[in-house]
Amino acid sequence: HLQAAMASGSASNSGTNMASLLAHVASGATALYALSKLLNKKEKSRGVASAWTNEPVEGAIRMLKRHLLDQNLTTDSKAIAATAPGRVNLIGEHVDYNMGFVMPIAINKFTAFVGVKAKSDDSAFEIAIPDYEKGGDSVKLYSWSREDFFKNERPVCWHHYVRGVAALLERRGIKVPAFKAAIVGNVPQGGGLSSSASLEVATATFLENLCKTQLAPIEKAKLCQEVEHKWCDVPCGIMDQFASVFGQEKTAMLIDCKSLTMEAVPIRDSSVAFLIVNSNVKHALVDGAYKKRKAACDAVCAKFDICSLRELSSDTLENEWKSKGLTETELRRARHVVTEIERTSKAAICLKNNEYKKMGKLMNESHASLRDLYEVSCKELDVLVGAAQASEGVYGARMTGAGFGGSIVVLIRSDQLDAIQNNIQAEYAQKVPGITPTFLSSPAAEGAAAEWVNLA
Repeated sequence: HLQAAMASGSASNSGTNMASLLAHVASGATALYALSKLLNKKEKSRGVASAWTNEPVEGAIRMLKRHLLDQNLTTDSKAIAATAPGRVNLIGEHVDYNMGFVMPIAINKFTAFVGVKAKSDDSAFEIAIPDYEKGGDSVKLYSWSREDFFKNERPVCWHHYVRGVAALLERRGIKVPAFKAAIVGNVPQGGGLSSSASLEVATATFLENLCKTQLAPIEKAKLCQEVEHKWCDVPCGIMDQFASVFGQEKTAMLIDCKSLTMEAVPIRDSSVAFLIVNSNVKHALVDGAYKKRKAACDAVCAKFDICSLRELSSDTLENEWKSKGLTETELRRARHVVTEIERTSKAAICLKNNEYKKMGKLMNESHASLRDLYEVSCKELDVLVGAAQASEGVYGARMTGAGFGGSIVVLIRSDQLDAIQNNIQAEYAQKVPGITPTFLSSPAAEGAAAEWVNLA
């Protein structure tokens, strides 16, 4: 939905061909940028991990230099390079806004936000992004006055994710100066892998460094969630932003969305892997379906006089739903949430103990619940999950993300990766002609980071 929002925003197209800088590799909804290595001296900032190894940073640096900065750069010219990853949720879907447990990993696809402070506070806020309407090989330039930059107008466009972060920082008493920046990402957009949270967290990490301040990590995640609520009209839970901030290498995160605490669940066994399969069917969280499901959950809570479905057990739900006046639809929604919270806690134990068959069974049950009770799956996702579950070497598979398209996540034996991909692709081609799935096998990755980089 981020890519579609980008296309809806007004901008001036520079028309400059960047083919010599960016070799665009298109695969469904995924926009990846393969760039030649840029050998610049690096200086770490604020003790955070290096972001230099991911290609979006290099693309953003080149875009910034070519389209927004003077060419008279000195050897002392530096920019802030901030990155934040997307995420895939292994299990625990549509329960974060019900205060339940979720278990995502950060993935090794990122949004890079690279920029410098403008020469004066009266300067315009300027941002360059790839022009996705033209395959990403040219650039769109955006410019706002200070007054316009902080206006929360409608309709929602991609830059609401950026401007919302800045506005909420100012509301917290942190002065945000004018800046020039370039944004490049390779998180699959519309794939249910949180490209929007990646953009929000990258923006917040950049602005922390620009403003010479530092938010507590949980406060950064909460601020970015607030942007979704107040600037983008999406009543999401905190999982996506939390995972992008707190991601750890080779580690899943069992997040308690009520206490906002996390338990690290190590993923050290190289004999298994999580395969992400993008249906390349787009979903949009703002089309009303997401809000309707949250509203149904809120209605159940009101009828049971509880603060969240986290407080409701399966036994209580089944014994009292009629007397509490739940509709059939509300019952289905609540059944999914309550049982999904239980499944997620069990899955964390299974992953810790290398009990992959048990975890796979829980993943399969999760998909059936999302399909039949929460009703957020679709034909394409069901085809992918069915093909995966029927493949040798697969422990379990489920849709991941908000649904209505996007991706599935599959727990597999690593040595069967190629055969599993071939089986899924063949089945998808037969049952969903004209659309090709995209495969990503991502290890658990580190969360948001920033550093100073030389521009000369």
